[in-house]
Amino acid sequence: MKIAEIFNDKTLKSKALTEFLAVSIQQKAFDIPELLTFAETSIDTKKATCIEAIEFVTKTNPEVLQKESLKRILNYIEEKAPRIKWESARVVGNTIHLYPELITEATGKLLNNIEKQGTVVRWATAYALSEIIKLKTKFNSNLIPVIEQIINNEEKNSIKKIYLAALKKVK
Repeated sequence: MKIAEIFNDKTLKSKALTEFLAVSIQQKAFDIPELLTFAETSIDTKKATCIEAIEFVTKTNPEVLQKESLKRILNYIEEKAPRIKWESARVVGNTIHLYPELITEATGKLLNNIEKQGTVVRWATAYALSEIIKLKTKFNSNLIPVIEQIINNEEKNSIKKIYLAALKKVK
């Protein structure tokens, strides 16, 4: 079944559609680059559903995401739609440990989502940045002071806790 046909199946509601796409990736009915190619020419809701399916798979099987696909997803962090931003950030958090050479690019894009964003975008960004901090790379010397400043400015305790837990693991 082609990806477009899956999206046209009106019997699949949003959550079921995401799960169906994720299972299709796991069963190799199609691959992530194919799903991303479909997403690039789709409306925001379909694009977000594609990225959410990738996030669902990478949560338990991060190795399924190849470096080139992660590079493509990094660009989605800068999209206007909040759901695309947060799902992309979660994919980064799930997989960045596999591609430490992308940390600089990922961090720069994630830090742009700290201010003037909704709670879920900030939460997902905190998750991704915390996963980067936990890698204990040379970038931490620059990133940790930035994170400490973010904690001081963040109003939501739930988001602060994500950062604080990561800092506790690296100090």
